[in-house]
Amino acid sequence: MKNILSLLETNPIIAAVHRDKFPLAMQSPCDVVFCLGESIMTVRENIRLAHAKGKKVLVHIDLADGIGKDAQGVKYLSEIGCDGIISTKPQIIKFAKKEGLFTVQRFFTLDTQGLESISELLSSSNPSMIEMMPGVITKTVSRFANCGIPVIAGGLIETKEEITAALGAGAVAVSTGKEPLWYI
Repeated sequence: MKNILSLLETNPIIAAVHRDKFPLAMQSPCDVVFCLGESIMTVRENIRLAHAKGKKVLVHIDLADGIGKDAQGVKYLSEIGCDGIISTKPQIIKFAKKEGLFTVQRFFTLDTQGLESISELLSSSNPSMIEMMPGVITKTVSRFANCGIPVIAGGLIETKEEITAALGAGAVAVSTGKEPLWYI
């Protein structure tokens, strides 16, 4: 099975879904699914369903109900076949890397100070990819596009033009919860 970066080169749209939208993501052409707000009660079955469709699943562990936001939570996700995790926390990224999981560190770009702290955090956590939010801010995407870690643009993406702008600014992929955009 292809790795996540290879899949995103072919189809750079990521279905970012909450529990109720998971079945829709399974019907979409998206190869990578971000599970936002997953539950310990459903995560194993959702991973199985996604893998049966040839999709990769990354769980946003910070938003997962019933799954510890610690090394044991990461280990659990690894053991049930999760392909990777998303987190804002550098320590969680480090735990996931030790488990051999693909890691996406999510950053919210709110101000200049926040941008400066991102650079410092990246050197300590070294995730597989970073997700810059909101993704409609192409200035932020372009600033980190050449940092040596692939960038995902996410958040507030609502049009094809915003996807094109984010990819044009150097993002390698775009995550969106807008279902019509999963089909472009």
